[in-house]
Amino acid sequence: MRWRGARRDLLVDLTCLSLAFFTAFVLGADAVDAGRQGPDGYVLACALLTLAGCVALWQRRARPMAVALFEVALAGFTEYVAGAMLIAAFGVAVHRPWRQVALVMGVGCVAAVPYALVRPDPDLAEAGFGPLGQAVAGVALSFLLMTPPVAWGMVVRARRELIDSLRERAERAEAEALLRAEQIRGREREDIAREMHDVLAHRITLMSLHAGALELRRDMGAEEVAKVAGTIRTSAHQALEDLREILGVLRAGPGGEGREGGRAGAGPRPQPGVADIAELVSESRAAGLPVLLEDRLPAGEGVPPSVGRTAYRVVQEGLTNARKHAPGREVLVGLARAGKDELHIRVRNALGARAGESRLPGSRSGLLGLTERVSLAGGRIDYGPRRAEDGGVDFCLEAWLPWPKT
Repeated sequence: MRWRGARRDLLVDLTCLSLAFFTAFVLGADAVDAGRQGPDGYVLACALLTLAGCVALWQRRARPMAVALFEVALAGFTEYVAGAMLIAAFGVAVHRPWRQVALVMGVGCVAAVPYALVRPDPDLAEAGFGPLGQAVAGVALSFLLMTPPVAWGMVVRARRELIDSLRERAERAEAEALLRAEQIRGREREDIAREMHDVLAHRITLMSLHAGALELRRDMGAEEVAKVAGTIRTSAHQALEDLREILGVLRAGPGGEGREGGRAGAGPRPQPGVADIAELVSESRAAGLPVLLEDRLPAGEGVPPSVGRTAYRVVQEGLTNARKHAPGREVLVGLARAGKDELHIRVRNALGARAGESRLPGSRSGLLGLTERVSLAGGRIDYGPRRAEDGGVDFCLEAWLPWPKT
């Protein structure tokens, strides 16, 4: 690309130099035909000045202002540099602001005065123009000659600035689009990470509790062992299905269908809601966690799917933490309408594990992710140790989600 640009610049420079020499040749031939070429010394000086003016055009890109002022200064002594002067004026109009363009035109008009006085036009003299008239005519002619290339150059400059502005705007829009896409991908990753934590932590803690029962209850019969082993296998299968579905969404991206996300032709499984909390409690009871569910929601009033999904995740996280940090302790799950426009979820359990129960390690990130999830849903959350009625200390997780009356 750079080589192509250099070749194009060389071709343009050669074209400008050829036009400047051709203009000088035409003007010189016209002066010879009219018999006003002047003495030989003057002709030689004009030839040398014209050669210098044409060669100076090679520097018009690097020093457009200096070259233009040099050309208009030479125009005060010889008319043969007119072509080079117009090309230099065009270069200034392309590369410099209008104030410098006006300066070049002004100097060019002023330079026409001494030339008109030293080399008066015979036709104007025959028409009765004196020195002042010759000077005015020279200024007018110089202004008329310089106006077209200067105007053309300013149009070219405005077009280039417009193209550069459009290109910069397009690049900025592309960069902003990439940034927005990256932010969307980041939010998608965070959503998937929270989903994986909520789902897998629940399944794995269930498997851990059942496996712990097999380890501690050595007096279990073969039928009971088989039942517990079947529960572990079912939980592991469900965990793998959940993981496969989430990874399928991750591979497909937003709006796509994962390559491994379920059976071919099958859509994603329905998202859990408030109606699925009872099944979630039953799973925890089957794992040996005593859970009491108090459902005080008004009959016949459906919870919006987004609110129900968040409520399900709140209860799931509460039960998961209870199994991890207080296994064997009774857990109270409460659902109720708070006021007129909120769904109140409460998960409360006594702190500490019973004798013989082992505590599972936690990542300490579930409640943080849950807080963000509830906040994005427009609700609020509160959790921490609370004084129990029997004088002990309970851990209480509460959330209030928006649930406007319909």
